[in-house]
Amino acid sequence: MKSCLVVDDSRVVRKVARKILEDLKFECTEAADGAEALARCKERMPDAILLDWNMPIMTGIEFLKKLRLERNGEKPVVVFCTTENDMDHISEAIRSGANEYVMKPFDSEIIESKFQEAGLV
Repeated sequence: MKSCLVVDDSRVVRKVARKILEDLKFECTEAADGAEALARCKERMPDAILLDWNMPIMTGIEFLKKLRLERNGEKPVVVFCTTENDMDHISEAIRSGANEYVMKPFDSEIIESKFQEAGLV
């Protein structure tokens, strides 16, 4: 079973995303910010990461840049899931190592299609 780390400061968003991903047969863990996510990745690198941009302590983009420098940090497929929809944010995310980009609000069809495009489903 593939694993996915859901990183978002909103508990509700994490729970909704987790339900969608578990329906897609992912084993899910959660983190409320980038620092917590980085610690979880150091414990066990997931196959995929669904990542919010705007979070306290460490933002999604800061986390992504640090993740890609970690041992095996190039392996997880990172799907940004955020309200940031301008080209500057999208370009920065892709340059920093994101594989896909999803706009909030999302639903199961959007998540499933992005995970299919990334070769996870």
